[in-house]
Formats: sequence, C-alpha cells, structure tokens
Amino acid sequence: MRTMIYKILTGCYIVAALVLVAACNDGLDIQTKYPFTVETMPVPKELKVNETAEIRCELKREGRWEDTRYTIRWFLFDGEGTLKLDDGTALLPNDRYPLEKETFRLYYTPLSDEQSGFTVWVEDSDGQVVELEFDFNADNDKEDGYGTE
Repeated sequence: MRTMIYKILTGCYIVAALVLVAACNDGLDIQTKYPFTVETMPVPKELKVNETAEIRCELKREGRWEDTRYTIRWFLFDGEGTLKLDDGTALLPNDRYPLEKETFRLYYTPLSDEQSGFTVWVEDSDGQVVELEFDFNADNDKEDGYGTE
C-alpha cells in the first residue's frame, strides 16, 4: 500500500513539473501599444477671410508607454488657408510635426472667401492614426456678423 501511494505521489509531482515547464515562456509580455483619441472643443461653423479659429485639442491615451511619440500633419482639401500650432509653428500640408504636449491648440485662418475644409492626422510611433476633419463655411457678411438684419 505504501509503495502504491508513493508511486501516485511521484506521478503527481512529475505531471505538475511537466505542466509548469510547459507553461513557462522565455518572452516577457510588455504592452507598448495603447489606443488613443483626440478630443476637440466645438469650433465656429463660419469664418471670414483672415479670421482665425482656435481649435482646442486634447490627446486621450488609454494607457501609458513613455517611449510613445506623437506627430501631427494636415491636408487642406477645400479652399485656402493656414494652420498653426500654439507655439506659432506654421504647418505645411502633409509634413509631419512632433506633438510635445497632450493638450494643444491649432489655429486655422482662411485666406479666401470660399468654403474651406481640411483633415488633421495625429499618429503615434506604433502607426495608430486618429483622423479629424474640419469644415468652415465662408462668412461673406459685410456687417459685423452680430445678427443685425
């Protein structure tokens, strides 16, 4: 009887050791890629020529990996205008610029009296992209635009 119990216990130890060895993995799983979004405050629907719209943006990360870098680029698909970062950097279309802060502002100024529209892409170093689209109608009122008829 004693030898039978000894054999059963030895068999259990061997099975447990095999399970533990098979479960081992040399690689350490570290998550470095986290989803993110960019939230914006509401912007005006209409702009006059050379009137600047402030677009307040905040990068919202679901997780934090300190080595993640973010860039911004834009493309003007309708009208004429300029886009600047809050530090005064004028953004050229389709060129990438580093985003140093999670809260930032963009300043768009239309240069024509036509409708204008553009797309902004914020991309992280893992290739994830958030796309934002902005459309502004031309405010061709000759008056001050405060509802006088």
